[in-house]
Amino acid sequence: MKNIDETLFKSIKNITKMMFQKNYFDIFQGSLSHKLNDSKFVINTKSAFFDDLERDNLVILSHKRDYSYNEASSQASLHSYIYKEINEAKCVAYALPPYTLAYSLQHLKIIPKDYYGAKVLKEISIYNPKEFDSWEERADTEVGNFLKQNNTNYVIVRGYGIYAYGRDLMHLAKTITLIENSAKILTLYNLENTLFKYKIELTSGENSLWKDGEF
Repeated sequence: MKNIDETLFKSIKNITKMMFQKNYFDIFQGSLSHKLNDSKFVINTKSAFFDDLERDNLVILSHKRDYSYNEASSQASLHSYIYKEINEAKCVAYALPPYTLAYSLQHLKIIPKDYYGAKVLKEISIYNPKEFDSWEERADTEVGNFLKQNNTNYVIVRGYGIYAYGRDLMHLAKTITLIENSAKILTLYNLENTLFKYKIELTSGENSLWKDGEF
């Protein structure tokens, strides 16, 4: 993609590599875009390999859907919707961080216990897509409405991933990292509590057996 500024290309390449290595993107899953002007944005193609992004892995799209969308990420229309509806959005991502995805399956919200998560994120509602079969048809409108109505730059969709936008690529990456770190810490915290309770119950059971003369 020769029409993309070299500085912007290097920034996109570095961010996608970092997010892939942190498991926020999977092979051919996930998307990242950057606004070029009020009518155009650049986004990864369907076949993009995020660990080593090349210029050919990017495509420039306009908000008026055309044949170029066939080559772009399947999330392209949602990215377009966010840019059209939210002026503050300069870059957009769809990520699949594993701890956030796993935590979203059994909780209605994320309430961070770590310092940075509690300070910046405070409390995160988890959006329920209800059914996956029709999600891709509904995602543009529902994600866009959620972001606007809740005055937030991200949404966690249960079992699906994070949609987020930022004022720049570092702000975007920071947002996703904060969410994933908080979900990871909560998961490990809950696991530790579960193991501790199990240990107490196991110890209590052993003591009871000793008293009853089983040993």
